[in-house]
Amino acid sequence: NAPIFGIDVHGNVSEWNAKASRLLGYSKMEAMGKNLVSTFITPEFRESVNQVVSSALLGKETANFEFPLFTKSGERKDILLNA
Repeated sequence: NAPIFGIDVHGNVSEWNAKASRLLGYSKMEAMGKNLVSTFITPEFRESVNQVVSSALLGKETANFEFPLFTKSGERKDILLNA
């Protein structure tokens, strides 16, 4: 029911479920291996999202961090991140 995406230690997409594909319009094959922040986050949110992702990779939990992802067609989708 929820879009789920995972990243590796370099911030590249390593998991992309069917809900993420339907919501954002990118197939799993299109998303896999792409850098989550630089590919799917708009420039004005990249720094804050990158900080949250970097903290999560260091084991710091973040709950209910809201940020926008943009669909393949350019539509904004607000996402709630728990990492």
